[in-house]
Amino acid sequence: MDLVDLIAEKRFVGQEFLTWLWWKSEERGGSVALTGAKDLSGDITVVFEKHLLLEYGEGESSEKCICSGLQSELKEGRTGLIMGKKLEQARIQLVHSDYEWNFTMAAAIMEFRNVKLPKTAAAQDGGDSPEEEEGRILERIFLFEELVRLVQALFRMFLEVRVDQGWKDELVKIRKWVHAKGMIAEERN
Repeated sequence: MDLVDLIAEKRFVGQEFLTWLWWKSEERGGSVALTGAKDLSGDITVVFEKHLLLEYGEGESSEKCICSGLQSELKEGRTGLIMGKKLEQARIQLVHSDYEWNFTMAAAIMEFRNVKLPKTAAAQDGGDSPEEEEGRILERIFLFEELVRLVQALFRMFLEVRVDQGWKDELVKIRKWVHAKGMIAEERN
């Protein structure tokens, strides 16, 4: 099996992760408790923003649906989940400590896109010396690595639940969340 076939076969894991993360973020009003990470602990704020891409079907019969709107208005995305569409891409905001990241996550290969790093004092100083420039570059590298560590910690939490016997219970909760949100969206129309 070549790499392209392997990615296509396993893309459901990223789709399930994004769906689980969306549910987890709304379970406690945007706050997700980081567990199991050695040096990352406490709550992290996870907000699904303005943009979702859902897919249905495979190959030539594949359909894509872009849902956009305010965080609370992603009802089309929830309705898509009810209809069996899979969450393929989402715009996410993460807040941890004093830092805020905004990025798009593509589920198929867990790819970060359009990453907006936190603003820092060093980034705004704009000094011209080589040492200051090097410091800004190193700080940006650190901030990107921190984002990757946070997403990896969230993914590790998902995998621990996904391979555990408790996945069936978690799946029931996720389905209730999807259908409850879908019903609210229908009542508003």
